[in-house]
Amino acid sequence: MDHPGPPQFVAVGDVVQLAPRDPDPEATYRWSVTEAPIASEAAVGDEAVEEFVPDTPGRYRVTLATPEERHHLTVRVFPGDHRPTGEGAGTAGIAGRSGYSGYSGYSGQSGSARGSGGRSGFASGSGSGARTEPAGSEDGRPRVRLDAEIAGDEAIVRATPTPHPESARDAGDLDVEFLLDDRDGVTRGDVTVGDRELRIPLAAIDDRVRVHGVAVGASYSVADAVSVERLGDGEDVGVTRLNEPPAWAKDATLYEIYVRGYAADDDEAETTFEALEKRLDYLDDLGVDTLWLTPVLQHDGAPHGYNITDFLSIADDLGDREDYEAFVDAAHDRGMRVLFDLVLNHSARDHEWFQDAYGNPDSPYRDRYEWQESGEPGTYFDWELIANFDFASLEVRRYLLDAADTWAAVADGFRCDMAWAVPESFWKELRERLKARDPEFLLLDETIPYIADFHEGMFDVHFDTTLYFTLRQVGRGHEPADAVLDAIEGRTSSGFPDHAAFMLYLENHDETRYVVECGDAAAKAAAGALFTLPGIPMLYGGQELGQRGNRDPLAWDHAREDVRSHYDDLLALHDEHPALGFHGDLVRVEYETAGEADADDVVAFGREGEDASYVVLLNFGSEPVTVGIDETVDATDLVSGESRAAEGGLTVEDVAVFETAD
Repeated sequence: MDHPGPPQFVAVGDVVQLAPRDPDPEATYRWSVTEAPIASEAAVGDEAVEEFVPDTPGRYRVTLATPEERHHLTVRVFPGDHRPTGEGAGTAGIAGRSGYSGYSGYSGQSGSARGSGGRSGFASGSGSGARTEPAGSEDGRPRVRLDAEIAGDEAIVRATPTPHPESARDAGDLDVEFLLDDRDGVTRGDVTVGDRELRIPLAAIDDRVRVHGVAVGASYSVADAVSVERLGDGEDVGVTRLNEPPAWAKDATLYEIYVRGYAADDDEAETTFEALEKRLDYLDDLGVDTLWLTPVLQHDGAPHGYNITDFLSIADDLGDREDYEAFVDAAHDRGMRVLFDLVLNHSARDHEWFQDAYGNPDSPYRDRYEWQESGEPGTYFDWELIANFDFASLEVRRYLLDAADTWAAVADGFRCDMAWAVPESFWKELRERLKARDPEFLLLDETIPYIADFHEGMFDVHFDTTLYFTLRQVGRGHEPADAVLDAIEGRTSSGFPDHAAFMLYLENHDETRYVVECGDAAAKAAAGALFTLPGIPMLYGGQELGQRGNRDPLAWDHAREDVRSHYDDLLALHDEHPALGFHGDLVRVEYETAGEADADDVVAFGREGEDASYVVLLNFGSEPVTVGIDETVDATDLVSGESRAAEGGLTVEDVAVFETAD
C-alpha cells in the first residue's frame, strides 16, 4: 500500500506529518519535495516518517520512494495569516499531533512551481474577497458539502458552499477549490471545472476517483470528499460521500459501560463478560442500542483499564477473547452494537517495550516512545503510569494498526481515546483502512474541546464537549438556560459541516455525576436536553438509576424509580419522534416566563422535521414554570401524556415537548 493518502489542505507554517501507509518496519522509505512554489525553501529529511513545513502559499508535490514504486502527494498551502481561529479550529504548528494543524484558507493564485507550476487544484465560483481579507475578519470559517451523480457518460461533482453564519457574505461570494486524489490516476487534463462543478468522463475512471474540495472565503472550510467507483464487473458506477456518518449511527442511543463496576454485584458469573451479558436484557428493555465498553485489554491493574500492557490480548480479570466475543454476539442477537475503546496514544509503563527502554538508551524499543530531556517519558497531565508512543516509529504504527485490525473484526466501531493526541496522518489511514472493509464501522473521537478538522477523513461522530460544559454551567446557575442553544449553534460557527454528528452526554467515567454537582431538578432538565437537542444521546451506566458515584459498583438495589421512569419516557419519546434527534432542524422561538419565575432557568426551542414540528421547554429550576410561546401547539405534553395548558401559556416542571399545530 505505502501511499501516504489523500491530498492535504494546510496553511504556511503548519506541520504535515508524512508517513507511508501499511508500513514494513524493515523497508527503506525516502521523501522528497518534487514540486513547490519558486520562493519556497521547504524540504524534508531522510526518515521514513517526516515533518513537512511549507513556507510559501501554493501547491506542493511531495514524493515517497518505496522499495517497489514512487507515490505522489499534493499539499495545497494557504497563507498563514488566513488561518481559521476560535473554538474548533485547533492550534497550528505542533508536529504531527491531531488537532494542532490549524488549517486555514486562501483562494488566490499558487504562483509558479518547481516542476509543473500552475494553480493548486481547480477553482470554481464567483467569490474573490478571499484574496483581500484576512482570516481575522468577522467573516469566520465557511463550510462546504460535495455531492456527486452519474449523468450519461459523466460523473458530476457539485459543491455547495455556505458562509459562516455571522458573515456578511452570501454563498455566491465564496470560491470552491477541488483537488483530485493522487492515488486514482485521473489527472487535471481529464476533467472540466466550472460553476462549482467538476465533471469527469466515466471513460477516465479505472477503479475509482476521489474528489476533495474546500469552500474559500476569508478563510477556508473543512474539506469534504466524494468517491466515484466502478461496481462489480465495472459496468455500473456508484457514488459515496466519504465523510458521511453511518446511517445507523445517526439514530443510535449510546450507553457507556464501566466494565469493572457495572455488574460487580454478580457473584455467580464465572467471568465479567458473562456478568455483563446477563445485563443485556435490562439494557434492551431500557431502549439503548449501542454499547461503549471501557477498555478490555491487558492492563497494569488500574481498574479503568486505560493503561494497557498488551494491545492484542483481553484482560485476564475480565475473561478471554472467547468470552468477549460471546458478549458481542449476545448483544448482536438483541439488535445492539458494541463500541470498543481504542487507546493508541500511550501504553502503560508496565508494557514490555517500556520496561526495556526506560533508562536504557541502547534499547531496541527506545525510539518507540517520546522522551523528555530529563530522561522521563513524554506524557500528559503528569500521568505517572503511562508513556506516550512516538508515531515517527514505523514499529509503533505497525503494531497499532495490527491491534486495530484485530479488534475491528469483533466490534461495530471504535471510541477513540485521547484522539487529539494521536497524529492526524494515523487517524486518516486507520479510517480508510477500516471503512474499506466495513463502510458502516463507526469512529467516535474523544477530543476536548472538539475540532472541526477532525471531520475531514478521520471521525464520524464527535464528543459535544461544548454542550457538555454548557449544561454543567446552566445546572450550577452560572449560565442562563438558553446558552444550550448557543452551544449547538457553535458547531456551525466552529466550521463543522452540517453532516457532522455529535454525541450528547451529561457524564462519563471521568466526570462527577451531574446530579451530584447540579441537583435533581437540573439533572432532569439536562436529561431532557440530551433527548431533544440535535445529536446522538449517550447515557453513562447508572445515570438512569440516579447513581451518585462515577466509578463505584452500580447500586442496583438503591435505584431511584422516579429517575428510571424519567429516562424511560425520554427514550421512548426520542425513538418515536426522529425530528427530536439528528434529523431535525433546531430553530429559536419567542417565549417568556410568567409570574416571578427566573427566566434564566428556562429555555424554549423548536425542532422541525420532514413530517412534524415540535416546541421543547426545559426548566432547570426547582419549581414548575408557566411559559408563553409564540407558537400554536397541541397542549398535550408528549413526555408525560398530560395536558400542560395553563393561564398565560404552558406549564413545565423539567422537560415538556409539544407538537405544533398544522
